[in-house]
Amino acid sequence: MNRTTALLALVCASQATANENIADQYPGSALYSAPVEFIPGVYSAIGATAPPTYENSGHNNNLSFIITGEGVVVINGGGAYVLAAALHDEIKALTDQPVVLVVNENGQGHAMLGNSYWAEQNVPIIAHEDAASEFEERGFRILEGMQQLNLEKAEGTFLQGPTETFSDDYIVELGEYRIEVRYLGPSHSAGDVVVWLPNQDLVIAGDMAFHERMLPIFEDTYTLDWLETWDNEFEALNATYVIPGHGHPTNMDQVRRYTKGYLEYLRAQIAAHLDEGGGLAEAYYVDQSPYANLDTFEELATKNAGRVYEQMEFE
Repeated sequence: MNRTTALLALVCASQATANENIADQYPGSALYSAPVEFIPGVYSAIGATAPPTYENSGHNNNLSFIITGEGVVVINGGGAYVLAAALHDEIKALTDQPVVLVVNENGQGHAMLGNSYWAEQNVPIIAHEDAASEFEERGFRILEGMQQLNLEKAEGTFLQGPTETFSDDYIVELGEYRIEVRYLGPSHSAGDVVVWLPNQDLVIAGDMAFHERMLPIFEDTYTLDWLETWDNEFEALNATYVIPGHGHPTNMDQVRRYTKGYLEYLRAQIAAHLDEGGGLAEAYYVDQSPYANLDTFEELATKNAGRVYEQMEFE
């Protein structure tokens, strides 16, 4: 079986088990699922495709790491101290190499709240400057929300931003891995970055790319900008392998269909609604049935439609 065939088999198998109704796939750990090696040296602990809950300990995003031969690079601090510590336990079971860098993919809680653990290990933590500002501004509310959700599992978590920020990219070479942490432009949330491994033809895409679960559109998510960044920058990577921010590792066709395709579809539905003189109250219920198979559809579809209407009304 060649590498591409193996990838397709993995993707098919993964999609069969992706289910937001599974409360916890790894009861022996705070992690929702155990890390899996996607390509040699690159692992990801796939989070729940459901919203964060007490049962999944808030692990509803992907926590990835690269064992380089010269140290381990972790992508995402994790959504709580307990999750970062659990991920580190898994790393230590696989290698004696120390964690030498943590990358925060954005300023959301699932990317940064676990920084509290990594800071105690004296590991450098990097993030885009906009993500750091976002966390500084909203961190207290994010922490409060996690504490209400996780109860006693929130113990040990405190606000810890990145120890270093950057504006365009941050590049490190370890072993056979050239690791390019790149800000491609506006997308899902402030300071979203991707981790591009050109030698492995793999991108750890963070919240630039979704499939399996519906993407959320926040108040400050500008869909037109996201599409422009996608077309001009993300597609230019021409990646063979994609580890998205949520959902199993996959390929560009899948994330293109459920990220770019969804954004274009929803904007077209809202544009038609506006052309007909429709208002906000009706915009919430434009047809999104082609994407009803995605996890979190019920929680997000109407909110997404309303926010896109509010944006496009003034474009």
